[in-house]
Amino acid sequence: MASSTSLPAPGSRPKKPLGKMADWFRQTLLKKPKKRPDSPESTSSNTSQPASQDRLSPSLSLVTSPSLPPTHASDSGSSRWSKDYDVCVCHSEEDLVAAQNLVSYLEGSSTSLRCFLQLRDATPGGAIVSELCQALNNSHCRVLLITPGFLQDPWCKYQMLQALTEAPGAEGRTIPLLSGLSRDAYPPELRFMYYVDGRGPDGGFRQVKEAVMRYLQTLS
Repeated sequence: MASSTSLPAPGSRPKKPLGKMADWFRQTLLKKPKKRPDSPESTSSNTSQPASQDRLSPSLSLVTSPSLPPTHASDSGSSRWSKDYDVCVCHSEEDLVAAQNLVSYLEGSSTSLRCFLQLRDATPGGAIVSELCQALNNSHCRVLLITPGFLQDPWCKYQMLQALTEAPGAEGRTIPLLSGLSRDAYPPELRFMYYVDGRGPDGGFRQVKEAVMRYLQTLS
């Protein structure tokens, strides 16, 4: 008598229960993909980027570095630098403050004129007359600060005559600056020279500077 239990057909596979199939799909979906190791090319490219930036920094520092200072004007061979001073200021002892103000103005201007002020620049222990004559000889221009004290001082008159002797025919080298005096008190020794009127707001300092620069331009 044949049994009622039937055998599975040949070639057929038993089916998984639905509960187990759902668990298998869930586990498969929750699995994270494995991280791929970095390739040697990508590793080398990442590490070489900072090195390339470091190589650029020296070139950038060369661009931003300050340039060398310009050479001094004396290198151009101008005759201005053949003498030690541009201006020698002659004044009386009581006008020392006014002379110092004039020198500060000339030296502090954009032209940076080189001035000789006897009480400041004379060699200690040197003879007064010798120092004056040497300063006049080593200066392109001479400024005579003519004041009431200048006219009353024999030493100032000697300075004035010495300045005229050093350059009797050179126009523009001797510059009289009349301060605190009228035209009638102007020294007769200088009657053939125009003077700078010191009654202006700047005491005539600007005109003195322009006169000196005008002469220095003839030397270039």
